[in-house]
Amino acid sequence: MHPARALRLVKLVHTAVWAFFAGCILAIPVLALSGRLRAAATLSLVVLGEVLVLAANRLRCPLTDVAARYTDERADNFDIYLPLWLARHNKLVFGTLYALGELVLAWRWLE
Repeated sequence: MHPARALRLVKLVHTAVWAFFAGCILAIPVLALSGRLRAAATLSLVVLGEVLVLAANRLRCPLTDVAARYTDERADNFDIYLPLWLARHNKLVFGTLYALGELVLAWRWLE
């Protein structure tokens, strides 16, 4: 496969995976606030699995390493279809949202 085509495919898959986990993170407090605690807890565990994968890979998505095989570019969004500012601050933004969602879930679970 041509490197440019392979890179586009990796970026597409990476963006889809990112969207899935971002959606999970956003859904956790919504589900918790609506009383769907088991669903929120399930998504929390799914996201925790992703956090463990990132932690095991030096806080990098494994798809970043795959994308790096097909280009010398290393901008923060070289491996994903996200705006540069979001790719640059992705862990901070979604890490904070995940932590806040976990607090909401814990609060609802304990009340």
